Amino acid sequence: MTKTSTKQEVQHTALYRKYRPSEWAAVRGQEHITSVLTAAVEQGKIAHAYLFAGGRGTGKTSMARILAHALGVHDTDLVEMDAASNRGVDDIRELREGVNTLPFESPYKVYIIDEAHMLTKEAFNALLKTLEEPPQYVVFILATTEIDRMPETIRSRCQIFQFKKPSHETLKSLALDVAKKEGAKLTSAGAELIALMGDGSFRDTLGILQKVLTISSDQQLTDEEVARVVGAPSSALVNDFLRALAQRDTASAIAAFHKALEGGAEAKTFTLLAIAKVRGVLLLRFAPASKTELEAQFNPDDVALLVELSGKEGAAINATLLSEFITALLEMNRSPLPQIPLELALFRAVQ
Repeated sequence: MTKTSTKQEVQHTALYRKYRPSEWAAVRGQEHITSVLTAAVEQGKIAHAYLFAGGRGTGKTSMARILAHALGVHDTDLVEMDAASNRGVDDIRELREGVNTLPFESPYKVYIIDEAHMLTKEAFNALLKTLEEPPQYVVFILATTEIDRMPETIRSRCQIFQFKKPSHETLKSLALDVAKKEGAKLTSAGAELIALMGDGSFRDTLGILQKVLTISSDQQLTDEEVARVVGAPSSALVNDFLRALAQRDTASAIAAFHKALEGGAEAKTFTLLAIAKVRGVLLLRFAPASKTELEAQFNPDDVALLVELSGKEGAAINATLLSEFITALLEMNRSPLPQIPLELALFRAVQ
């Protein structure tokens, strides 16, 4: 096999599938759940129904599979159902018929129902009785990103585990580890940006990393390549933006923002980076010990600017400005033009 075909094969394998955790020790950022489940398995105190709730890409389905395999369940006795496309009462009736069949070669038969909140009202009603009194060899694991849409009658019959969004540091470490395993070199700043754009999702973080690996010709993943993939502006433009704000020069701040957009940056990404740096300024101003943390997050030039703006020169960089930027970020998804919320935030901050 040639090097080219090997690289193509790697690129066609989704990283989030390739590096999906398959054992407890490989799970990141959900220790509050793995500790309880491992103890339950060791002590034989298995519930008949679990509800895994949390944001997208936080590891709910992976955890469900790990639990099933920890119970000694073989693939022949593991049934996975996507409620987004199998949401009707007939689908649940078919599931109920299968429940009454003994496991082929395992002590348990495990049913994983993903996107469980998508089931219809009639389907939930059909599932209720089986969920309440399943055969002793059956374990249900329901996964949802919208627990509020799960009927109380269903929730009350399950052990509920709330999955946390992985921390920024967890996602950064994941990006660095996977890049290394893929034979690529990723800078700390590049991993920082990938983690930021991963937005609390393991899957999205690895999806971004895969795009960067795809466009790189030499496996040396530069900060510029990462920025191009995520639609990020240059660090210098964001710094120019902050300097202008510190000088209360709104016109220059808007000019830096528009220049970034003209260069291909996305308004949301620009705002995220501005928020991260404004936060850094405030941390240095009110919690100077945070400098070590920020040195791991930003390059030396950025840190030097943050230190400068944390003093009197950056008095205009304050908590009110940070709050305005966060509001702008939340409003961008529903704005007719994505740049408008940040522009409005600047106008309000000046007033």
